[in-house]
Amino acid sequence: MKTILVPFRDDATAQAALDLACRAATARGASIEGLFIQTAPLVYASEGIAIGGYVTQLADEEVRRGDEARARFVERVRANGVAFVEDGDEAADGARASWRQIDGLGEQIVGEYGRVFDLIAIGRETDESSPDWNVLCEAALFESGRLLLLAPPALSPTFGERVAVLWNGSTESARTVGVAMPLLEAAREVVVCAVEGVHVPGPTADQVARCLASNGIEARTHLTALDGRGQGPAVLEDAMEVEPDMLLKGAYAQSRLRQMIFGGPTRHILKCAEVPVVMGH
Repeated sequence: MKTILVPFRDDATAQAALDLACRAATARGASIEGLFIQTAPLVYASEGIAIGGYVTQLADEEVRRGDEARARFVERVRANGVAFVEDGDEAADGARASWRQIDGLGEQIVGEYGRVFDLIAIGRETDESSPDWNVLCEAALFESGRLLLLAPPALSPTFGERVAVLWNGSTESARTVGVAMPLLEAAREVVVCAVEGVHVPGPTADQVARCLASNGIEARTHLTALDGRGQGPAVLEDAMEVEPDMLLKGAYAQSRLRQMIFGGPTRHILKCAEVPVVMGH
């Protein structure tokens, strides 16, 4: 996992994602790219308004936001001990970061441009998250074909040393485990967690642990019961019993619409996880 994309608009959510990306990059000698998506202003015609001047004002304001975001990005990566590399400069040894600005729609750019990165880092949803957080996050999951690295508001002292694999037997879980093998290989401990009653037809947690062992990754299982709880709380609460510093989960084995209406493990973890989460679909 050598390349990390961080959509960055200089809010608390993006700063949390950048801090986690810096930690991951430092551990692996990886490169980070901060991405500011410059959106064109939406203006509706109205009698008596000088449309041209108003559009220019909005565009200038967006440019100012981009400049401020870049300055904060550079400041924050350097504070995290990561070298910032200007365009045209030779890449530094070890962890490094660069900056890019692209015009377009946020979810479209993240979904398309994100396909050439190993991880896309986004901060977990909070009360301070931007209104387009959900579509940005789902674009990373569904359109990029890459892994989403979800950062909690506050980071724990370690990351990726004890990994809890949230297993439910699904295709999404299997695909995520397969793509995330470098993260599992780097972990000191891997625990495959499964909740009875939150499972689709597919391999058991014990079978997953044996498969990982065949690949040189020693893993144990942590099996629990639903006990009348909601699926989301049960999956997250029981995984946290093993005290992980990273969760690994396949996202949306149930449909997005169903989880939006009734809730589900993915929606709950996106809103409530207090440790970093790596998700794939």
